Amino acid sequence: MSSKLAIDGGMTAVPEGMIKSWPPLTQADRDAVLEVFDSGHLHTIRAPKAVELQTRWAEYVGTKHALTCNGGTGALHMALIAAGVRPGDEVITSAFSFWASAAAVVHANAVPVFADIDPKSYTIDPALIEERITDHTKAILPVHIHGMPADMDPINDIARRHGLTVVEDACQGHGATYKGRRTGSLGGIGAFSLNRSKNLSGGEGGLVTTDSDIYFERAVKCQHFGAIRREGNESEDLVYGLGWMFRPHEFINALACSQLDRLEEHNAIRRRLAAYLTSELASIPGMRGPHTPAYADPCYFTYVVEFDPDEAGVDLSPGAWKRAAVEALRAEGLPMGQWQSVPVPAQDVFQDRVGHGRGCPWTCPHGSGDVKYDPAEYPRSQAFVEAHSYLTGVYPPNNEALMDRYLDAFHKISENATRVAELAGT
Repeated sequence: MSSKLAIDGGMTAVPEGMIKSWPPLTQADRDAVLEVFDSGHLHTIRAPKAVELQTRWAEYVGTKHALTCNGGTGALHMALIAAGVRPGDEVITSAFSFWASAAAVVHANAVPVFADIDPKSYTIDPALIEERITDHTKAILPVHIHGMPADMDPINDIARRHGLTVVEDACQGHGATYKGRRTGSLGGIGAFSLNRSKNLSGGEGGLVTTDSDIYFERAVKCQHFGAIRREGNESEDLVYGLGWMFRPHEFINALACSQLDRLEEHNAIRRRLAAYLTSELASIPGMRGPHTPAYADPCYFTYVVEFDPDEAGVDLSPGAWKRAAVEALRAEGLPMGQWQSVPVPAQDVFQDRVGHGRGCPWTCPHGSGDVKYDPAEYPRSQAFVEAHSYLTGVYPPNNEALMDRYLDAFHKISENATRVAELAGT
């Protein structure tokens, strides 16, 4: 492999077309979806594939209940409502996440309150949660971001002491475990996404999991217009309060059921490929793979790469080195990406109090009215987004041959770090 950078006219490390997309689709997946056309059931949580998916997912996660819906953000919204979050309540969540974690709180007309992250696990730091609790706090929403489980034992301890509910954002955590227990079973209620990109894909869709009969019943009502059926009259709805329409169609359920047959196999491949990359990156100056705490077995929704200018021997900030290296890596054919360049509370939607408009939910008379979002309060989250990028393709049907191509590219950038730094200035 040529050591000349592709950005300088060298050969690319990864040939075009070598990276296969996710999810792998089989004839079994196609047959499962086509069978829906013949079933006569296109929607409702009582449709055959909805029942199957809910039953199997509850068994897989290890909860009493599971409820299918039409998206991960909807699942989070349902979970928050089911947990009793109401207008003006505060929900503490991670300053680093995809912003849908906080959006679901705003959808409930509640107020997100952010805590900074543990710099190694990049999940919410339990030691920073308690100082954020007020009389208005109703729930804690830890995020298993990138498939990395949050440190749940201390989070649950804090919640018990203060009478709060833990709502797990497991939208990226399908099959990840914390001390041997799967995400989605570690709090009062959990939420998953079935978006195309997720470890368990239905194309779109979501799932809610809980052991609580009360939470489950509330989630069902929330999912279907706030309505229940009168006993003995299956054709009439009794609307008990404001609800939404989060039902999925049966095609989502069918594809997710078929994909679930191979979830453990797919996750095992993700873990193997990620372990290989992390081991090899340890000997390449300037880049490294993710740290895994002793309590966690992540499912590697996305593979996280850290960029260290000191190791690379370049006089750049971590952010400048990352941006330069990522540009060079993309030229080599690597799909490097990132959701945002600032923590969630620094996003305009919170800085400008966009929300529902007219200041809601922050001006809700039931709230405290004094929640502020000073970006300086989240230095670890800012440092994380500055120094990290995310590598896709670390999943089946890709294999070690592709990982070797990725590593060739990382070697090239490391060996030509000075040139990469020079190009950053242009």
